[in-house]
Parts: sequence; structure tokens; C-alpha cells
Amino acid sequence: TVIRAAILIQNWYRLTMARLEMRRRYSLSIFQSIEYADEQDQLQLSNFFTFMMDHCTHPDSVSHIFTSPSVSQVVDEGLSLTEFEKKIDVPDSYCGPRLSFPLTVEDANALLHAFRNEQLLHARYVLQLLSETRRVLKEMPNITHLSTSYSKEITVCGDLHGKLDDLLLIFYKNGLPSEQNRYVFNGDFVDRGQNSMEILIILFAFLLIYPNDLHLNRGNHEDYIMNLRYGFTKEVSKKYKDHGKQILCLLRDVFSWLPLATIIDSKVLILHGGISDTTDLEFLNALERNKLKSLMRPPKSVRDRQDQVKERIPTTRPICYLQILDILWSDPRSQNGCTPNKCRGGGCYFGPDVTAKLFEKYNLKMLIRSHEFKPEGYEISHDGKVITIFSASNYYEEGSNRGAYIKLNPELIPRFVQYRVSKYTRRQNLRERVGTIESSALKSLREKIYAHRAELTNAFAQYDLNGTGKISVNDWAAAMESVLQLELPWRMLRSQLAQTNSDGEVDFMSCFYDLKMGQPIKEQVQPALVETLCRYRKDLEIIFNVIDKDHSGLISLEEFGQTWKLFASHLGIDMHDESLDKLVLSIDYNKDGHIDFNEFLEAFHVVHRLEKKAN
Repeated sequence: TVIRAAILIQNWYRLTMARLEMRRRYSLSIFQSIEYADEQDQLQLSNFFTFMMDHCTHPDSVSHIFTSPSVSQVVDEGLSLTEFEKKIDVPDSYCGPRLSFPLTVEDANALLHAFRNEQLLHARYVLQLLSETRRVLKEMPNITHLSTSYSKEITVCGDLHGKLDDLLLIFYKNGLPSEQNRYVFNGDFVDRGQNSMEILIILFAFLLIYPNDLHLNRGNHEDYIMNLRYGFTKEVSKKYKDHGKQILCLLRDVFSWLPLATIIDSKVLILHGGISDTTDLEFLNALERNKLKSLMRPPKSVRDRQDQVKERIPTTRPICYLQILDILWSDPRSQNGCTPNKCRGGGCYFGPDVTAKLFEKYNLKMLIRSHEFKPEGYEISHDGKVITIFSASNYYEEGSNRGAYIKLNPELIPRFVQYRVSKYTRRQNLRERVGTIESSALKSLREKIYAHRAELTNAFAQYDLNGTGKISVNDWAAAMESVLQLELPWRMLRSQLAQTNSDGEVDFMSCFYDLKMGQPIKEQVQPALVETLCRYRKDLEIIFNVIDKDHSGLISLEEFGQTWKLFASHLGIDMHDESLDKLVLSIDYNKDGHIDFNEFLEAFHVVHRLEKKAN
């Protein structure tokens, strides 16, 4: 009896754990699928900017985002540190760190202490630090070569994405950078998290103190147009209201001077994304890396990727663009070959044969890359030749993943150190962590479903031949995938997203029951137009931030109408002028001929009904 009871308990435990693991996995799949779909949108948005330049009545209203900053905006390279002191006053009331150059370890420690206590570094010191960082980076090669003979180990860290607590924990566990404790940070320091600026300041400070011992590679988010979408631009503008524009312009230049890769002992290649079948390290080491400020601005002569490679177009700029796009955006796959990365919309998928070919050409042993969320903080692929390292714990949600870093010894044997930052004083158990992750993932998915309501309704109707409002689970899953194209396990997710009747048929309109728009539009506006604006809300936020050069948050009705018409034309969206006119008038709340864009964004934000009631 005791043995039978033990077996029953064991079976129950295994079943419970299996169900929790299943929920965790599909939740992470939802997050990653939506993240990659968003990146596709961002890369496609760059095509719209080019289209906008060609068709806009006033092209100068958008051209500034693609051209070099004006002399009045950019910080002159010849400006001395003392001249910053004359131009920008630091009041006596300022309680944060006061930096003096050249920086010392004491300055770095003061910064760490201040940021732990949520203090800001004054704008004068930020600009001085960035100016000095640019000066140092300009002296560095595109590909940095390191040797383990100078230290026992080298630590390699992956994406941090504005998560300051992860960086502080790494330094706590692994020690601060020094001549005896060398680091390589592999890009994506900024965006998504709330403390990107603090991370940059800390890393740049240690770079100035130990330029031969702390090394930085550029990631795909060290890109000023990416920063418009994923939060860093907004963070800087909020924290540094008076000097935000100057800081952002200088950062645009600093990012373009970040090295592209690091090689350790001529055997270990470290770069942010990956490689392709055309990756040429000699070419990458020789190009002028600072000329490409953003990969979201493809050169005019870039055409289809396959045609580029096949025809060997002799212009330097397109080849430069594609080479850097590949190393910052690509992902490894288990299948052989090199194919376009359709999930992200940029870069490629590279297989074990592509890795082996590059290793043979350059006599390499290992490729360390980041760029990709991993539940355990790292992953080994391509028979141990490729390692993915991801250092931002809790990336999607509290408890969603561990962060990790790599320790490389002189024998180049990697040792992985994992961690997870927790904001809770009481550690969550597994069931609580999975519940939090699942709830957040489903919320994001429901918002995406609502934004495609018209398309989904039409797709469901294709299967509902009798107009009952009910279809089979298989048909429901097929319709969901045909519209959203997220490659998710829809049959498994059905119980979380839609209701069924006693016969097991799906009431497909129940997908939309718990969602509505943030603020009801008073005028009779075409529903499809409202839905379309909801779907492209993030894109519109970037576009209007570009147009709003004075950062007033106000856009004229004429600018709004013209830009939306161009955007709709570019995407091939059917739209009636009369419906757009009604919409514009309905969101000009004080009838002054301008739209408060923050109110506009709120109006087209999806609200969860149950959450609103709870609040």
C-alpha cells in the first residue's frame, strides 16, 4: 500500500510538473513570436521612411532623421572638457557624482553607488563622458584582438537591454572590470529595460579607465532608429529634458564607432548576431564602420538580398550594409545552409555547414554570439561550435528566464555562470512564476488578436459556411495561423483564448469578448480604420516622433492626414478620405487644429475589460 501510494504521488508530481513545463514553454513561445513579428515591422518601417521621402510634400520634415545632425545639435569633436563646464552649469543643489577627467576607479564606484540609489548623473558629465568615449572608440579597430595570456580568464556577457540589476549582479558575483578581470560585453546594452542610460554610463566609464581590459561590441539595438521604437530614446528624453537631444545626437555617433567583433587568441570569434555564407572578416575589418549610423536605413542601391549576393553588385555601401546586417541580426539553426531570417525580417539563418566553412577559412574554434533569448541564459549549438549567451534575466516577465555569462580560461574552455535577479523578498515557487509568465504572455497575444479582428473574422467566416458563429477547433487554429503567422500551438492555446460549446465547436467571436479600445471614438468612424490604427500604433508612434521635431507632442491635422495617407498607401490599405476626416476631427479634442499625440496613442490602445474593472 505504501509503495502504491508513493507511485501515485510520484505520477501526480510528474504530471503536474509536465503541465507546468508545457505552460512555461508555450508562454515563452508567445513572447518570442510576438517579439520577432515586431522586429519584422521595425525593419519594414525603414522602407516606409524611404517611401515617405519620395512622396512627402515637405520631405525636409522627415529627412533630418536620415541625415547627419546639424552643427547646432551635435557635440563638436574639438570641444574640450573644460568648455562643457563653461556651457553647462551644475547647480550646488545637485547631489549626484561629480566626475573629473581622466576618470578613476573611485569615479566608477561613485557612479555605481549613485545608480543603486536611483540618482541621475548630471547632463554635463554625461556629455563629457560620451565625448571622451567617442574619442577612445575612434582609435579602436573594427575587430578587436585579445589574448588570454594577459589574464587568467575573460568574461563574456550578452544582451543586458537596460536591466541595470543584472549588470550590478554580474559585477557582484564576478568582480569589477580591471587589468586582472577582463570583460567583453556583446551588444544590446539599451532598449526595453528602464536603465539603459545608466548601463551605458557604467560601461563607458570602465572603458575609459581600462581601455585594454573592457571591450564593447555593437548590437542591433545600438541604432538610433531602433531606439525610437524600443524605449531608449524616450528614456533619455525623460531623464534629460534640457539636454536630451544633444545627448541622443552624440550617442548616435558613439554607437556608430563601437567595434563590430572581438577575437580571442585567434580562435574565438565574438559578435552580436551571427554569420552568413558571405561573411568576410577581412572586409569587416577594413570598412568604415561609423558611416552606417543605422541599419534601419538601407542604402538606396540595396535591392533583393539574393540578387545582391548573386550579382556581386560592385558598390561598396550595399555590401557593407549586408555584411553588418548579417553579423548583427542573424541566428543559428540546426539545418544546413544559409537562408533569409524571415522571423526577424533581417539577417539570415546559418547552419552548421556555414559555421564549419568560416571556421576552416579563419582557423577558428568557437563562435560566441548573443541576440537571442534563452530560458537558461545560454545555449550550445552546431556541435559545440556556437554558443549563445544572454545576460538579461526576467527578460519577458519576472521569472521568465535566467541570465548568464561565460568565463573563458587560457585553454578556451567555457564555464557558464547563471543567475536570476528577483524583485521579490519572498522567492516565488514554480507554479507562481509560471502563472505570472503565462498571464503576461496571453495578455500580449490577446492584444495582437484584437488588432487583427477584421482579418480574423473574415478568416473564421471562410470555415463557417452556415453562419452559425461556430467552427471546429482545427479550423479555428488554421484561421488563427493564416492571419497572425506566429507559428504557435493554437490547439493547445484554444482554452485560454476562445470558448467552445457542448459539441466542442469554437465560438470564434469569443476571442474578442474581453478586449476593447482605450477610449471610445465619438464620431461614426469606419471600424476597419480604427482597427488598422490600433494595429500600427507602434509604427505611428515612431513616424510622428520623427515629424514632431520640436518634441511638443502636437501634430497638425494636415500633417497627420498626409502622413497617414502615405502610410496607408505604402501598406496597400484601403481607406476612405471621409472616414479619415471624421477620425481626425474626433481626436482633436480641444478643436485647435492639432492632435495631442499621447492622447491619440491612448485612444488606440487595447484595454482588457476585466483589468479595467479591477482598477
